[in-house]
Formats: sequence, structure tokens, C-alpha cells
Amino acid sequence: MNEDRASDDSVSVIVTTRNSIRTIEPCIRSIRAQDHPRLEIVLVDNRSDDGTLEAAAPLVDVLIAAGPERSAQRNVGIAGSRGRYVLVVDSDMILQPGVIGEAVRISRRTGAQAIGIPERSFGQGFWARCKALERSLYPKDEVLSGARFFARDLLLGIGGYDENLVLGEDWDLSLRAAGGRLTAFTDALILHDEGKLRLSDVARKKFYYGRFLLGFVRKHGRAALARLNPARGALLRGFGILAASPPLAAGLLVMKSTEAVAGVSGMVYQVAAGVLWHRLRRPLHRNQLLL
Repeated sequence: MNEDRASDDSVSVIVTTRNSIRTIEPCIRSIRAQDHPRLEIVLVDNRSDDGTLEAAAPLVDVLIAAGPERSAQRNVGIAGSRGRYVLVVDSDMILQPGVIGEAVRISRRTGAQAIGIPERSFGQGFWARCKALERSLYPKDEVLSGARFFARDLLLGIGGYDENLVLGEDWDLSLRAAGGRLTAFTDALILHDEGKLRLSDVARKKFYYGRFLLGFVRKHGRAALARLNPARGALLRGFGILAASPPLAAGLLVMKSTEAVAGVSGMVYQVAAGVLWHRLRRPLHRNQLLL
């Protein structure tokens, strides 16, 4: 991006990667295909060893190595960007044509500095179709959606992503940037490539994030619980859609139940590990030393 593009409606797109060879090229090419002229792509990689860097390097404007989690990567990318606006995407996402230009126009017209972009999932297999069904139920939900398009000055002013959060960092940023609820959304979508999704993958991912669940809940209380509740209102409001696809609806119920059990298990595991570690670090009583 040229220096004169660092004002007005220039946009920096931050892409974080770690071993993303399957999805990185479609992601970056969808950004390059946008009709908005003032773009730079900042890729922040966390020690990929599968060829991601070699594939992505010729396609991006700025390449940064940073970790350990997405929040830290994104903050480094934001700091190293130059656009007036910032769009944050994951490496398994594909942008529909026109999404960036639409977000810029919404911001200029309404003054919104945090804008949501609805997502639609796609992938291979039954569980990917269940995930796609779930996402179709809340494309512009003001509570469940997290902003991805921001005024860069706003992000810098609120300190960017909370690097202490591994779960809920997107929601946390939106809560701080948009005052609790998103009110501005594009009509154009982000397509989320779930790949060949397996139920075991879903459980493993939720178990991992469940280990960090309490940090998000402690920070945001009821607002966090409203976003984490598996029996969310969007599922109830989408009853007609669910009723039209009974097999997928049944699969979605199984998937959400699996996510809930895995998430709680991860939380319990983390709490138990913390208690054990605390006890091991406590000095032994003198009587115990004599045994």
C-alpha cells in the first residue's frame, strides 16, 4: 500500500496463520479480488512448518512472525498496519466480493467504528453441514456476532485484543469497541471453510477452549454467559429452519451437546490442574517432613 493510502478509506487486512497451507491461498486471493482499491494484506505467522509461508509470501504486503496465540498475533499485525480501517480474518475464511467496500461505506455513512460481517460455513461431511445450519440461524445476531471490521484508531485506543484471553477474545473486543451489542452489519458474507469436520475435532477444540472459559466469564459476567449459553435464543427463533431439516437438526443437537460437555470438561480439568499445582507448591508442614 502506498503512503498516500494511509488515510481516508484505506484498509489493512490482518490474517493470522499457523500451518494453514490448505486454506491460505484461497483466503488471500479472495482479499485481492475485492473491488476496494486501497488495501494492504498483513500476514502474521506463528512458526508454520507446512509451507504456509512459502505459499503466502508472494501474495501479501507485510509478513510478520509472531505468536503464541491469535490475540497476540492480531495485535502485532494491527501495530504493523497502516490503513485507516482494519479487517481481521482467519486463514480459513474467504471473503465474498465487495465485502470490504461495503464495510467502508457503512462506516462512512453511519459513523460505526466496529462492524460485523455475517459468516456462512461450508465444508465436507455431515458435521460440516450441521455447522453450516447453525451459522445460518444467526447471521446478524447483535449479541452472538463479533465485529471484524474496525477503525484502526479505535483498536489502538482500547488496547487491541486482550492477550490474556484465549476464549472469547473476539466477543471481548466487540464488547469494548461497540458498547455491548453490534448494530452495524454488511450484507456481503465471509465464508468459513470448516474442511472435513469430525465430531471428535469439535470436541477436542471445545475442550481446549473450555480450559480458558473462566477468564472470559470473570471479565464479562452475564454478557459472557449470554454468548456461551448453548441453548441460545437464535436456535429457538430458527425453529422453522431446523424443522425443515430433521437429520441436520438432530445432528446439530448432538454437536451442541458435545460442545457443552467438552467445554465444561476442559474447564473442570483446568481448575483441577490449578488446584493440584497450588497444593504441590505449598511448603510442607514440619510434621510432614518428619514422615
